[in-house]
Amino acid sequence: MHKATILFNPNSGRRGKKRDVELNHAIGILQSAGIRTELTVCRSSQEATDHARCAVADGSDTVFACGGDGTIHDVIQALAGTPVALAILPFGTANALAHDLAIPFRPSAAAKAAVTGTVRRIPLGRIEYQDFKGNSAARYFTVAAGIGVDAHLFYKLTAELKNRGGMTAYYFKAWHLWATHRMRKFEVDYANGNGLRQHAVLTELLAVRIRFFGNILRELVPGASLDCADLRTVMCRTASRNAYIQYVAGALLGRPWNIKGIDLVSCSEVVCQLPQKSDGRDASHKDDHVYVEADGELLGRLPARMTMQPDALSLVVPA
Repeated sequence: MHKATILFNPNSGRRGKKRDVELNHAIGILQSAGIRTELTVCRSSQEATDHARCAVADGSDTVFACGGDGTIHDVIQALAGTPVALAILPFGTANALAHDLAIPFRPSAAAKAAVTGTVRRIPLGRIEYQDFKGNSAARYFTVAAGIGVDAHLFYKLTAELKNRGGMTAYYFKAWHLWATHRMRKFEVDYANGNGLRQHAVLTELLAVRIRFFGNILRELVPGASLDCADLRTVMCRTASRNAYIQYVAGALLGRPWNIKGIDLVSCSEVVCQLPQKSDGRDASHKDDHVYVEADGELLGRLPARMTMQPDALSLVVPA
């Protein structure tokens, strides 16, 4: 690590003077190790991606994402497919990727871990979808991508709620919305690693890339890993809230159970679309959308396609 661009999201996580002191301390540790640093404040998702792209063009060998999983998500859009490494200084609310990588949550400790760490090359998930303007778009993801119930929750929840009340308020509101949400069905065609194609009708599809989420969620999907070449998915064929509760309870207790209507499937490709009428037209009402999210960021709606991008990202991890 010789030249690092530090991209700081001031809207991520808790705010205050202590956070600024921690950031400056972390930067000082990097500079003391002989690393040239450049700090840039990113006040929007697009700014984070644009500045990461500039860092690649300017010859940085490492880009530090200073924020949460959303900030990381924005930065990897520019780093995917390049040799420039992603490093993490956790400043977010959930910090799921930092949990999975065992990166210290104190920024100064995370900086020390990056200086002495190693670079790991990983595949990335990729999701194509329709944005809210009706245009085709695509994003890479590191933590998870969801279609259906969880994306609907992100549609209803706001960043202000999470920042104001932390994860407790966020989970409480999510629980209320989930309990009252009318689950919408959508069609899925998927292929396993052998190319065998299958069809399903689901209320929720969650593709997970990490093993350990931290907080109250731990191992949500057995077999999920950043090194896995396939999409490790949870496919919910049921609209039973009891089935959902049983699955999440099993994950919380570290005892994954076989739940009727919920399957764990490894896929090389997943294609999702709204139900079709007999004449081929979209069967959903214009306000009856099925939403798409990735890494906790609401992206758009169906149709969508998920695949894996091999050898896509260099990641700085603790030694």
